[in-house]
Amino acid sequence: QVQLVESGGGLVQAGDSLRLSCAASGSTYSIYIIRWFRQAPGKEREFVASISWSGTGTGYADSVKGRFTISRDIAKNTAYLQMNSLKAEDTALYTCAAATPSGVSFAWGQGTQVTVSS
Repeated sequence: QVQLVESGGGLVQAGDSLRLSCAASGSTYSIYIIRWFRQAPGKEREFVASISWSGTGTGYADSVKGRFTISRDIAKNTAYLQMNSLKAEDTALYTCAAATPSGVSFAWGQGTQVTVSS
């Protein structure tokens, strides 16, 4: 079993930066992919970014490409989402998920709220 806990969210102004953390515990050896998702009230959950645990592959939604950077620290069992140049439309509950090598999510965190005021 894997447990994921997000942190780092908060209330910021447009143009500011935040770094979200996704701390993993339990059977962390089973994690092959970490993904970040976000969901705003009344909207569908959307993919934000992903990284293979080996660090050899990353992916980003077009809406955040060039502004957000996903990374991981194997020694700390933690993945990060560095968010720069935040916009009001980035406001959402951000959740991380662990996935198998085939990309199937099997563990989710409860999320951390990011609110960007304009």
